[in-house]
Amino acid sequence: MTTTIDTPLRYNPYDYEIHEDPYPTYRRLRAEAPVYRNDELGFWALSRHADVTAAFRDSGRFSSSHGVSLDPAASGPHAHRTMSFLAMDPPRHTRMRALVSRGFTPRRVVDLEERIRLLTVEHLDRALEQGSFDFVGDFAGLLPMDVISELMGVPPADRAELRRLADLLVHRDEGVQDVPPAGVEAALTLAGYYADMIDARRRSRTDDLTSALVDAEIDGDRLGDDEIAAFLFLMVVAGNETTTKLLANAWYWAGRTPEARSIAFGSDGTDGDVAAWVEETLRYDASTQMLTRLVTEPTELHGETMEPGDTALLLVGSANRDEDVFVDPDRYDLNRDTSSLVSFGVGRHFCLGASLARLEARVCLEEIVRRVSDYGIDEDASVRFHSINVRGFAHLPTTVVPR
Repeated sequence: MTTTIDTPLRYNPYDYEIHEDPYPTYRRLRAEAPVYRNDELGFWALSRHADVTAAFRDSGRFSSSHGVSLDPAASGPHAHRTMSFLAMDPPRHTRMRALVSRGFTPRRVVDLEERIRLLTVEHLDRALEQGSFDFVGDFAGLLPMDVISELMGVPPADRAELRRLADLLVHRDEGVQDVPPAGVEAALTLAGYYADMIDARRRSRTDDLTSALVDAEIDGDRLGDDEIAAFLFLMVVAGNETTTKLLANAWYWAGRTPEARSIAFGSDGTDGDVAAWVEETLRYDASTQMLTRLVTEPTELHGETMEPGDTALLLVGSANRDEDVFVDPDRYDLNRDTSSLVSFGVGRHFCLGASLARLEARVCLEEIVRRVSDYGIDEDASVRFHSINVRGFAHLPTTVVPR
């Protein structure tokens, strides 16, 4: 029997209803309009895994040169000033990523593990002493900023303010379809802060990423101050916000899914599978829900034609729930194969910070599992974070049962 859906299909990433639960809409997009047009906001949305993956790989047809955000104030040819190489195509992207990688090395990330664990324990023990606490405000919102700050060389006294500014950058007021004035002001404040920090490192090096970026060089080519500042800007937004949301999303969904929680925490004498907990959360409820691309040539797909200059949204959150790739995709299942997830992108724009995000999440959740046997979440008092790109929680009240 065929079921007729009478409700018109509508997708607007600014809608608070989408922030609460985008997945029913994503399901309809994949089935009814895999190349969806929103005339009001002037974008196309690609929702199927195959199409999103292909667009990620095809930088000739789907350009990153105007950035990854739909916000008018954050998109356009100037987007690289705050989004660094995320808003570049080859050869600029190739050069910038190569230079940045000289400072942001795998070794530097691995060397952070001990410090991440110490910071995790410090914040976690303080939260657990309360018995009931806000998982975001008292823990998950603190750790990623501390880790990024340690990496960049931001002193402890400045970290709370930088986190507040980062939150303002990605928060969207209901009914506002651009960066709000508070976000613009926050961006200017951060830009000034980074300019001062880079100037200080040029005068006197320290053992941190900022100094490493100042010294990064390939055949005489070095990064300018504006380029370093753009990368630091990207780190504090992408590296802080997305990891905070990953941790809270993992906590929330395991809290709602007893079978997943038993696998994550271990049961009947078995060790918990934290790695599976992280990966399934990345698939099931990705922190980054969508990224934009600029269409550069006429592109026909599923009977629709995207024209040069059009904006295409690559719906990462939808691709990760595609029925053609993941069996029973709306089930939070820690036993599944997650190797096809696209949460960190695909191809040359694969997230440079993916290994750091995974390391932070693994260390953090390992320490939780060591200290907590069970927990509950006050869903009625939980509050979603409102952003067009980033999905997660602003507040997640929690009560724990210690081991």
